[in-house]
Amino acid sequence: MEKHKAVPQGYMTVGEVAKKMHVTVRTLQHYDREGLLPPAAISEGGRRLYTDRDLIKLHQILSLKHLGFSLDDIKNRLIPMDTPREMAAVLAQQAAAVQRKIDSLSESLRELEALRTEVLQMQSVDFKKYADIIVNLQMKNDYYWLIKHFDDQTLDHIRSRFDRDSGKAFLDTFIRLQEEAIRLQHEKVPADSVQAQKFAEAYWKMITAFTGGDMSMLSRLMALGRFEDADSEWREKQALANGYIEQVLGEYFSRLGVNPFEENEA
Repeated sequence: MEKHKAVPQGYMTVGEVAKKMHVTVRTLQHYDREGLLPPAAISEGGRRLYTDRDLIKLHQILSLKHLGFSLDDIKNRLIPMDTPREMAAVLAQQAAAVQRKIDSLSESLRELEALRTEVLQMQSVDFKKYADIIVNLQMKNDYYWLIKHFDDQTLDHIRSRFDRDSGKAFLDTFIRLQEEAIRLQHEKVPADSVQAQKFAEAYWKMITAFTGGDMSMLSRLMALGRFEDADSEWREKQALANGYIEQVLGEYFSRLGVNPFEENEA
């Protein structure tokens, strides 16, 4: 009873704080040792004493810890709470950290759901493809689903020639040129025009960058728009693009006096 009376008005013991905030006394003692939450005062009997202000600080510490921050990180994030502006800054900082966590979890959920969909559409377990899909999901590659259509030889070829950055750059170029082919077709630009032949040159440069001299990869690259279970909009767009591309490349090779497609078939 004497100990209870010895606690000054406006202060709480470590046990009372622990009970209010649903933490252990040992946790509060640890935060004290780490310099995160020293008691506001020490009683005559040597008991740790805390105030309502300490409860606010403890809430901040627990929130940041729940978000995955280490105690060292939390030390650097704690800021004064002496004015309404500083208090608002603390709350804004916590809100921003929570939002980042929400965004991260939402992205993880999107990746899990996307991978699950791809796994169910594949005919067998293939961890290499799963890994490639995950990497492309993390890269925010909207065409990650194409991976399940590639055979092992094509994927091995891609892995040997491209890293994350160069692979993304190649796919961006491929999509851009496919869109340009559709635009040129809609504008009825003749295959033998300067504009079309400039496009053909750029497209063939992209193809040779992909094949690296292995012309057996040509047919695999050109088959990107012919996957039977691909999205119908994708198939339609690729059919339009490939129809025009075949025309302009035919004219391009005719002028060069070569036909790499026939050479590859031979």
